[in-house]
Amino acid sequence: MAELFNQEIFTGEHIVVTGGGTGLGRAMAMRFATLGAAVTICGRREEPLLETAKEIKDNGGLATGISCNLKEYEAVEAMIVEAEARQGNITKLVNNAAGNFLAPTEQLSPNGFDAIVKTNLYGSFYATQACGKRWIERKHQGAVMSIVTTYAEHGSAFLVPSAVSKAGIIALMKSLAAEWGVYGIRLNAIAPGPFPTEGANSRLMPDERLAEKMYKLIPLQRVGEHSELTDMAVFLLSDLSSYLTGEVIYLDGGASLTSAGQFNLFTELPREKVMQMFESLRPSKK
Repeated sequence: MAELFNQEIFTGEHIVVTGGGTGLGRAMAMRFATLGAAVTICGRREEPLLETAKEIKDNGGLATGISCNLKEYEAVEAMIVEAEARQGNITKLVNNAAGNFLAPTEQLSPNGFDAIVKTNLYGSFYATQACGKRWIERKHQGAVMSIVTTYAEHGSAFLVPSAVSKAGIIALMKSLAAEWGVYGIRLNAIAPGPFPTEGANSRLMPDERLAEKMYKLIPLQRVGEHSELTDMAVFLLSDLSSYLTGEVIYLDGGASLTSAGQFNLFTELPREKVMQMFESLRPSKK
Protein backbone atom coordinates (compact mmCIF):
# COMPACT_ATOMS: atom_id res chain seq x y z
CA MET A 1 0.00 0.00 0.00
CA ALA A 2 1.27 3.48 -0.82
CA GLU A 3 2.58 5.61 2.03
CA LEU A 4 -0.20 7.87 3.32
CA PHE A 5 1.96 10.45 5.07
CA ASN A 6 4.96 12.64 4.41
CA GLN A 7 7.95 10.71 5.77
CA GLU A 8 9.01 13.75 7.80
CA ILE A 9 5.60 14.56 9.26
CA PHE A 10 6.88 14.03 12.82
CA THR A 11 10.42 15.33 12.38
CA GLY A 12 11.28 17.43 15.43
CA GLU A 13 8.50 15.89 17.52
CA HIS A 14 9.00 14.01 20.79
CA ILE A 15 6.11 11.62 21.41
CA VAL A 16 5.52 9.72 24.66
CA VAL A 17 3.61 6.45 24.32
CA THR A 18 2.50 4.84 27.58
CA GLY A 19 2.38 1.06 27.41
CA GLY A 20 4.60 1.32 24.36
CA GLY A 21 6.59 -1.85 24.82
CA THR A 22 4.00 -4.31 23.55
CA GLY A 23 0.84 -4.64 21.46
CA LEU A 24 -0.77 -1.60 19.90
CA GLY A 25 1.46 0.77 21.87
CA ARG A 26 4.53 -0.84 20.35
CA ALA A 27 3.01 -0.64 16.87
CA MET A 28 2.26 3.07 17.30
CA ALA A 29 5.69 3.87 18.70
CA MET A 30 7.42 2.16 15.80
CA ARG A 31 5.19 3.93 13.29
CA PHE A 32 5.85 7.36 14.79
CA ALA A 33 9.59 6.70 14.72
CA THR A 34 9.51 5.83 11.00
CA LEU A 35 7.92 9.24 10.40
CA GLY A 36 10.72 11.14 12.14
CA ALA A 37 9.61 11.34 15.78
CA ALA A 38 11.79 10.80 18.80
CA VAL A 39 9.77 8.32 20.85
CA THR A 40 9.72 7.64 24.57
CA ILE A 41 7.91 4.47 25.57
CA CYS A 42 7.04 3.73 29.17
CA GLY A 43 5.34 1.00 31.13
CA ARG A 44 5.69 -1.31 34.09
CA ARG A 45 7.92 -4.01 32.59
CA GLU A 46 11.40 -2.91 31.57
CA GLU A 47 12.30 -5.80 29.26
CA PRO A 48 9.75 -5.17 26.45
CA LEU A 49 10.46 -1.44 26.64
CA LEU A 50 14.17 -1.97 26.05
CA GLU A 51 13.52 -4.50 23.29
CA THR A 52 11.16 -2.17 21.42
CA ALA A 53 13.44 0.84 21.86
CA LYS A 54 16.38 -1.20 20.55
CA GLU A 55 14.41 -2.32 17.50
CA ILE A 56 13.46 1.26 16.71
CA LYS A 57 17.07 2.41 17.04
CA ASP A 58 18.34 -0.53 14.98
CA ASN A 59 16.05 0.69 12.20
CA GLY A 60 17.46 4.20 12.36
CA GLY A 61 14.91 5.78 14.68
CA LEU A 62 15.16 7.61 17.99
CA ALA A 63 13.73 5.89 21.07
CA THR A 64 14.04 5.61 24.83
CA GLY A 65 12.37 3.10 27.12
CA ILE A 66 11.62 4.12 30.72
CA SER A 67 10.10 1.83 33.34
CA CYS A 68 7.27 3.62 35.15
CA ASN A 69 4.39 2.74 37.47
CA LEU A 70 1.61 4.83 35.95
CA LYS A 71 -0.54 4.41 39.08
CA GLU A 72 1.82 6.72 40.99
CA TYR A 73 1.88 10.47 40.32
CA GLU A 74 5.50 10.86 41.42
CA ALA A 75 6.61 8.05 39.12
CA VAL A 76 4.89 9.63 36.13
CA GLU A 77 6.44 13.04 36.89
CA ALA A 78 9.87 11.43 37.16
CA MET A 79 9.35 9.64 33.84
CA ILE A 80 8.43 12.90 32.11
CA VAL A 81 11.48 14.66 33.56
CA GLU A 82 13.80 11.83 32.46
CA ALA A 83 12.22 11.65 29.00
CA GLU A 84 12.78 15.35 28.40
CA ALA A 85 16.31 15.20 29.76
CA ARG A 86 17.13 12.43 27.28
CA GLN A 87 15.26 13.54 24.14
CA GLY A 88 14.14 17.14 24.60
CA ASN A 89 10.74 18.70 25.23
CA ILE A 90 7.76 16.39 24.84
CA THR A 91 5.41 17.63 22.12
CA LYS A 92 2.74 14.90 21.94
CA LEU A 93 1.32 12.18 24.20
CA VAL A 94 -0.42 8.85 23.62
CA ASN A 95 -2.29 7.41 26.61
CA ASN A 96 -2.26 3.74 25.66
CA ALA A 97 -1.28 1.78 28.78
CA ALA A 98 -4.17 -0.19 30.22
CA GLY A 99 -4.95 -3.05 32.53
CA ASN A 100 -7.92 -5.34 32.02
CA PHE A 101 -9.33 -8.71 32.98
CA LEU A 102 -12.64 -10.51 32.86
CA ALA A 103 -14.41 -11.02 36.19
CA PRO A 104 -17.94 -11.33 37.61
CA THR A 105 -18.44 -8.03 39.39
CA GLU A 106 -19.89 -9.54 42.56
CA GLN A 107 -16.54 -11.27 43.09
CA LEU A 108 -14.36 -8.31 42.17
CA SER A 109 -11.98 -7.32 44.98
CA PRO A 110 -11.26 -3.68 45.90
CA ASN A 111 -7.64 -4.23 44.91
CA GLY A 112 -8.68 -5.65 41.55
CA PHE A 113 -10.91 -2.65 40.86
CA ASP A 114 -8.22 -0.20 41.99
CA ALA A 115 -5.53 -1.83 39.87
CA ILE A 116 -7.47 -1.30 36.64
CA VAL A 117 -8.91 2.14 37.39
CA LYS A 118 -5.62 3.55 38.65
CA THR A 119 -3.63 2.23 35.71
CA ASN A 120 -6.13 3.35 33.08
CA LEU A 121 -7.72 6.53 34.43
CA TYR A 122 -5.26 7.84 36.99
CA GLY A 123 -2.31 7.03 34.75
CA SER A 124 -3.89 8.87 31.83
CA PHE A 125 -4.67 11.88 34.01
CA TYR A 126 -1.18 12.01 35.53
CA ALA A 127 0.53 11.84 32.13
CA THR A 128 -1.87 14.31 30.50
CA GLN A 129 -1.57 16.82 33.32
CA ALA A 130 2.23 16.51 33.42
CA CYS A 131 2.47 17.25 29.69
CA GLY A 132 -0.31 19.82 29.63
CA LYS A 133 1.09 22.06 32.34
CA ARG A 134 4.46 22.12 30.56
CA TRP A 135 2.83 22.93 27.23
CA ILE A 136 0.82 25.77 28.74
CA GLU A 137 3.93 27.22 30.37
CA ARG A 138 5.90 26.90 27.13
CA LYS A 139 3.03 28.10 24.94
CA HIS A 140 3.29 24.88 22.96
CA GLN A 141 0.23 23.62 21.08
CA GLY A 142 0.51 19.95 22.00
CA ALA A 143 -1.73 17.02 21.14
CA VAL A 144 -2.96 14.07 23.21
CA MET A 145 -4.42 10.88 21.81
CA SER A 146 -5.94 8.33 24.18
CA ILE A 147 -6.90 4.73 23.51
CA VAL A 148 -10.33 4.04 24.99
CA THR A 149 -12.85 1.31 24.17
CA THR A 150 -16.09 0.84 22.30
CA TYR A 151 -17.89 -0.31 25.47
CA ALA A 152 -17.00 2.82 27.49
CA GLU A 153 -20.32 4.45 26.50
CA HIS A 154 -22.64 1.44 26.78
CA GLY A 155 -20.77 -0.66 29.35
CA SER A 156 -20.05 -4.37 29.13
CA ALA A 157 -20.68 -7.37 31.31
CA PHE A 158 -17.66 -8.68 33.24
CA LEU A 159 -15.54 -5.63 32.44
CA VAL A 160 -16.79 -3.06 34.94
CA PRO A 161 -13.40 -1.59 36.03
CA SER A 162 -12.28 -1.22 32.41
CA ALA A 163 -15.58 0.32 31.29
CA VAL A 164 -15.61 2.74 34.24
CA SER A 165 -12.02 3.84 33.73
CA LYS A 166 -12.27 4.23 29.96
CA ALA A 167 -15.50 6.24 30.32
CA GLY A 168 -13.55 8.44 32.72
CA ILE A 169 -10.80 8.93 30.14
CA ILE A 170 -13.38 10.06 27.59
CA ALA A 171 -14.80 12.57 30.10
CA LEU A 172 -11.25 13.74 30.87
CA MET A 173 -10.44 14.15 27.19
CA LYS A 174 -13.63 16.06 26.39
CA SER A 175 -13.32 18.27 29.48
CA LEU A 176 -9.73 19.23 28.72
CA ALA A 177 -10.51 19.76 25.03
CA ALA A 178 -12.90 22.48 26.19
CA GLU A 179 -10.60 23.83 28.90
CA TRP A 180 -7.28 23.77 27.05
CA GLY A 181 -8.47 24.64 23.56
CA VAL A 182 -7.59 28.26 24.27
CA TYR A 183 -3.95 27.15 24.48
CA GLY A 184 -4.15 25.30 21.18
CA ILE A 185 -3.89 21.92 22.91
CA ARG A 186 -5.99 19.21 21.23
CA LEU A 187 -7.22 15.97 22.79
CA ASN A 188 -8.88 13.11 20.92
CA ALA A 189 -9.35 9.38 21.37
CA ILE A 190 -9.60 6.14 19.42
CA ALA A 191 -12.02 3.43 20.50
CA PRO A 192 -10.64 0.32 18.77
CA GLY A 193 -12.65 -2.74 17.94
CA PRO A 194 -10.88 -6.11 17.77
CA PHE A 195 -7.21 -5.58 16.92
CA PRO A 196 -5.68 -8.90 17.95
CA THR A 197 -2.59 -8.77 20.13
CA GLU A 198 -1.05 -11.65 22.03
CA GLY A 199 -1.62 -10.15 25.48
CA ALA A 200 -5.19 -8.99 25.00
CA ASN A 201 -6.30 -12.20 23.29
CA SER A 202 -5.00 -14.39 26.11
CA ARG A 203 -6.83 -12.30 28.72
CA LEU A 204 -10.09 -11.54 26.94
CA MET A 205 -10.83 -14.31 24.43
CA PRO A 206 -10.95 -17.55 26.41
CA ASP A 207 -13.50 -19.27 24.18
CA GLU A 208 -12.83 -19.48 20.44
CA ARG A 209 -16.47 -20.13 19.59
CA LEU A 210 -17.60 -17.00 21.38
CA ALA A 211 -14.80 -15.03 19.77
CA GLU A 212 -15.94 -16.22 16.33
CA LYS A 213 -19.53 -15.26 17.15
CA MET A 214 -18.40 -11.80 18.24
CA TYR A 215 -16.38 -11.30 15.08
CA LYS A 216 -19.33 -12.28 12.89
CA LEU A 217 -21.31 -9.42 14.39
CA ILE A 218 -18.84 -6.92 12.93
CA PRO A 219 -20.40 -5.39 9.80
CA LEU A 220 -17.08 -5.43 7.93
CA GLN A 221 -16.68 -9.11 8.86
CA ARG A 222 -13.04 -8.92 9.96
CA VAL A 223 -10.73 -7.75 12.72
CA GLY A 224 -8.58 -4.66 12.40
CA GLU A 225 -4.99 -4.51 11.19
CA HIS A 226 -2.43 -2.70 13.31
CA SER A 227 -1.50 -0.41 10.42
CA GLU A 228 -5.08 0.88 10.32
CA LEU A 229 -4.89 1.96 13.93
CA THR A 230 -1.40 3.44 13.70
CA ASP A 231 -2.39 5.49 10.65
CA MET A 232 -5.37 6.89 12.54
CA ALA A 233 -3.09 7.74 15.46
CA VAL A 234 -0.72 9.59 13.13
CA PHE A 235 -3.64 11.56 11.69
CA LEU A 236 -4.98 12.55 15.12
CA LEU A 237 -1.59 13.67 16.44
CA SER A 238 -0.52 15.53 13.31
CA ASP A 239 -1.52 18.90 11.92
CA LEU A 240 -3.72 17.07 9.41
CA SER A 241 -6.39 17.10 12.15
CA SER A 242 -5.64 20.60 13.44
CA TYR A 243 -9.34 21.52 13.76
CA LEU A 244 -10.37 18.28 15.46
CA THR A 245 -10.58 18.08 19.25
CA GLY A 246 -12.73 16.40 21.88
CA GLU A 247 -13.71 13.53 19.59
CA VAL A 248 -13.78 9.75 19.98
CA ILE A 249 -13.12 7.87 16.74
CA TYR A 250 -14.76 4.43 16.70
CA LEU A 251 -12.30 2.34 14.71
CA ASP A 252 -14.13 -0.96 14.95
CA GLY A 253 -15.43 -2.01 11.55
CA GLY A 254 -18.92 -0.98 12.69
CA ALA A 255 -18.93 -3.44 15.62
CA SER A 256 -20.43 -0.93 18.04
CA LEU A 257 -23.44 -0.60 15.72
CA THR A 258 -24.39 -4.23 16.19
CA SER A 259 -22.94 -5.26 19.58
CA ALA A 260 -22.69 -2.41 22.05
CA GLY A 261 -21.56 -4.42 25.08
CA GLN A 262 -18.54 -6.32 23.82
CA PHE A 263 -18.68 -9.19 26.32
CA ASN A 264 -22.42 -9.30 26.97
CA LEU A 265 -22.52 -12.54 24.96
CA PHE A 266 -20.89 -14.27 27.92
CA THR A 267 -24.16 -13.87 29.85
CA GLU A 268 -25.67 -16.47 27.51
CA LEU A 269 -23.46 -19.16 29.02
CA PRO A 270 -24.07 -20.93 32.34
CA ARG A 271 -22.31 -18.89 35.00
CA GLU A 272 -20.33 -21.98 36.05
CA LYS A 273 -18.91 -22.21 32.52
CA VAL A 274 -18.02 -18.51 32.57
CA MET A 275 -16.26 -18.94 35.90
CA GLN A 276 -14.26 -21.88 34.56
CA MET A 277 -13.12 -19.82 31.58
CA PHE A 278 -12.10 -16.90 33.77
CA GLU A 279 -10.24 -19.22 36.13
CA SER A 280 -8.31 -20.70 33.21
CA LEU A 281 -7.02 -17.20 32.37
CA ARG A 282 -5.43 -16.67 35.78
CA PRO A 283 -1.61 -16.78 35.73
CA SER A 284 -0.15 -19.99 37.06
CA LYS A 285 1.28 -19.76 40.58
CA LYS A 286 3.96 -22.33 39.84
